[in-house]
Amino acid sequence: MKMFQKNLVAVLFLAICSNVVAQSKVDPEYVKVTNERAQKIVDDLKLNSPADQLAVRDIIAEQYRSLNKIQDGRDAKIDAVKKSVTDKEKQQKSIEKIKNSADKEILSLHKSYLKKLSKKLTNSQIVQVKDGMTYGVLPITVLGYNDMLPNLTEAQKKYIYDALVEAREHAMDGGSSKEKHAWFGKYKGRINNYLSKQGYDLNKESADWHKRLEEREKNKKK
Repeated sequence: MKMFQKNLVAVLFLAICSNVVAQSKVDPEYVKVTNERAQKIVDDLKLNSPADQLAVRDIIAEQYRSLNKIQDGRDAKIDAVKKSVTDKEKQQKSIEKIKNSADKEILSLHKSYLKKLSKKLTNSQIVQVKDGMTYGVLPITVLGYNDMLPNLTEAQKKYIYDALVEAREHAMDGGSSKEKHAWFGKYKGRINNYLSKQGYDLNKESADWHKRLEEREKNKKK
């Protein structure tokens, strides 16, 4: 058992060291990509000061890179465990520990990031940044629910909005488009369960809504 633990520690140490070395050399092309991605978000903010534009762009771009560094490190450790630990139960426990550690780092980074933005932007501008980092899924989804279910009460609308806001906070930290959309998918599942309990037949409502959308498209072409 002691020998197994020593080997596991050695494998993890090597994986961590190699990952740190790789990440210490930031790919210039990746820096360029993250800067361009951040610039698109900044452009929508309509900031007057060029200095503020650059500062906010750098904050957003650095967030992308910092998230990537944590997530790449997490994935490297998980791969090392999968290759070195054959016992499924021990493997799963090690992986969960690695994920939990990374989640704590990401949460701390998330808070620090919002604090940096708050020194340069208003609350409404920060919301724009959040939407920019998550492809505008929140406002699009809110509009979709309101259009599909025009008789929603204010309480129901609030539930939908609040759930999507929570989803967006998680999605901001997603390492890929797939992961970001998965967070919204998870919360849309909760919303749909809530609406079903509120008496909505969502299959019927969705079918009726798509018929209305088709009719609108036909009318546009006339």
